[in-house]
This record gives sequence, structure tokens and C-alpha cells, in this order.
Amino acid sequence: MINNQLNISDLASKLNHGSLGIFPTDTLPALCSYPEYAKKIWEIKKRPLNKPLILMGGCLEDLFELVHPCAIEDGLKIANFYWPGALTIVLPTTGEFGNNLNSTSNSLGFRVPALKLARDLLLRTGPLATTSANISGKNPVKDAFQAAIQFPGVPILGPTPWPSSSGKASTVVEWKDGGWNLLRAGSVVIKGI
Repeated sequence: MINNQLNISDLASKLNHGSLGIFPTDTLPALCSYPEYAKKIWEIKKRPLNKPLILMGGCLEDLFELVHPCAIEDGLKIANFYWPGALTIVLPTTGEFGNNLNSTSNSLGFRVPALKLARDLLLRTGPLATTSANISGKNPVKDAFQAAIQFPGVPILGPTPWPSSSGKASTVVEWKDGGWNLLRAGSVVIKGI
């Protein structure tokens, strides 16, 4: 039995009050917070501050309102093809929003996961700052049980056990100056990049 299991409504409430949370995705379990509380993620993960977080949303409309106009057309083409799914798309952002998740540039990784349970949470909460649920430098956890051991006391989305995931990180591509670059090979194979 895993303690700290919460349903979507209760986890959303905890997150709204500054808590961290853990939820399943189609790739790896995610450690999350609202963007304004993202510093807590770096602290608990012992993650270097120069390694950005990802903004995960329940639908592309929630994410693309933050994308710089110069990248929207190209970003939407790839997002409409691969989302929901295991592709993280790094795009330039507008305003100061990205500063909570990336201290080194105005670009931000965006993703809409394929797992319905994850999207249901994200549609309830709005976009969340996320990263894989593991201590930095250690292997990613594969399920809620392992997540509860690495992060005792952090609320976990229930019910468990969670649906199966790929256990492999998302593929990461970055848009820069009108072209795409592969930053990390992962669950999705992108043709032509």
C-alpha cells in the first residue's frame, strides 16, 4: 500500500497550495509543481539549476499561448503530428514565464503526454512544471511504489498501480532559427531531424 495517494481533485488542491506531486505519464513518472513553486523540484531532486524543467499540459492550446509568435507555426506542425505523445518540443517563449523553469534561456520544453490519466490531471490543474521522478543522476523510477520510496511524503496520483508506460524518456527536439535539432533520442523517432 502506498501512502499519500490522492485523486485528481485532491492532488490539484495540494499542488495549488505549493505542494509537489507525482503522477504517471506514457514515458516515466513525473515529479511536478505549479511553475511558481518549481524551485522545490530542483531542491528535492538535487538537480543542477542550469538543467531546465519541462512544462507539461493537458492540451496544446494550454501550452502554445506561451510560445513566441516566431515559432508557433513550425511548433504546431510537429505538435499536431506527435501530441499527445512522448515528444518534448523546445520552443522560445514570450515574456518572463519561462524564467521559473529555465534559468539559462528564454526557451522551454513543452509536452502533452499520451496517458489519459496524466492529461486529466493536467486539464484540471493547467500546465505544470515537470521532470522525471528521480534524484538527479539516479535511474528514473518506473512506478508509484518506487516513486514513493525516493520521495517519501510527496503526494502521488492514485489509484495505483498505474497504467503501463514505456519506461523510456521522451524524445526532445529544439526549434532554433526555423529548423529542428534532436537534443535527446527517446521514445519517439522523428523522421528528417
